[in-house]
Amino acid sequence: MVPAAFAAAPAETGVQTITRAQTLLFAGSVGIIITNIFAPQTLVGLIGPSLGAAASEAGLVSMAALLGYAAGLFFLVPLADLVENRVLVLRMLGAAVLASAVASVAPSAASLLLVLFVLGAASSCIQVLVPVAASMAPPGQDGRVIGDVMSGLMIGILLSRPLASLVADAFGWRAFYGIVAATLALLALLLGFAMPKRRPLAHASYTALIASLLELLRQERVLRRRALTAALVMAGFSVFWTAVALRLAAPPFDLSQKGIALFALVGAGGAAGTPLFGRAGDRGWTRPATIACHLVLIAALGLAAFAGAAATGGAWLPLILMGASAVLLDIGVVGDQTLGRRAVNLLQPKARGRINGLFVGIFFIGGAIGSLLAGIAWAWGGWNAVCAVGAVFGVMALVVDLVG
Repeated sequence: MVPAAFAAAPAETGVQTITRAQTLLFAGSVGIIITNIFAPQTLVGLIGPSLGAAASEAGLVSMAALLGYAAGLFFLVPLADLVENRVLVLRMLGAAVLASAVASVAPSAASLLLVLFVLGAASSCIQVLVPVAASMAPPGQDGRVIGDVMSGLMIGILLSRPLASLVADAFGWRAFYGIVAATLALLALLLGFAMPKRRPLAHASYTALIASLLELLRQERVLRRRALTAALVMAGFSVFWTAVALRLAAPPFDLSQKGIALFALVGAGGAAGTPLFGRAGDRGWTRPATIACHLVLIAALGLAAFAGAAATGGAWLPLILMGASAVLLDIGVVGDQTLGRRAVNLLQPKARGRINGLFVGIFFIGGAIGSLLAGIAWAWGGWNAVCAVGAVFGVMALVVDLVG
């Protein structure tokens, strides 16, 4: 069982029912912060060569931020069940401001990887904000509120790539991290004034808090299954988005960073389905909707492989097909994560911080693995190998659905 100090620890929040303005605040905040994690996916083609990294090592740039994010979820986010949440968020944002500023002047690949890891860990404050929003939702509307906030998160994920590419095209990749530092500093000021307080009532040591993570994972079968499928889906997502910039820069597409930015913008359309999946969960359609998401992901990667292989003459039709595959892929990932987040947030309201940290931390480990494999697959077998690896992850998630 979870230690009594945690089991009897509801959190106090300054606002009992979330307002529309607060929902927008949370959605916008998580959308801005998550930019740090996914922007490197379209910058690998610039960062790697500028710092002397080999093609097979390009995925490390994306992997560092993802691994840092996962580490933050395991070791920092659980503090949401011990520390007043607004204070925790502001301290983590301060660390993110410092890390992004250092990233803008990092002299070597090793130093950049270290700083991106720290930046990823600090950015996990997102997962302190999401449970606060969920705890403020009216009864029976958890899925709606989570879906609305997640829409901001997913829009941030999907817009991070085109924004990063546009800035890098105009000013270089280092300028992107300088802009990130300034933006996060302004966001910290805004949240300092506008974020409601949420003070947990737990009284236990940090060691006991971290130890309780394994106990929660052992207790909750739903958490284990949803985290596993989310990790597999996130791996497929990262494989595609880490390597697609490399494919689009090659013939016959020959896209510049600006062109890659416009392509990445297409994928943002997948975020439109986020509130719909939240409502599907509220209506009891979690299992069929999850299976549909995984089928869509597999189909998207098949279409992406076809588009890449067909690009021998004119590039417009293959480019359109590649864009369609990106939208479908993002819809599948958005749906899986929204449904999974809703399911785990309903398990133990008094342990939301730790449960949310476990769930998201595990699926971001999947994302880091996908980013690493993307570089290896690209160097080994090109675009077809990349799509095949991503599809395998989708099939594995579907198997978990069917045998669970």
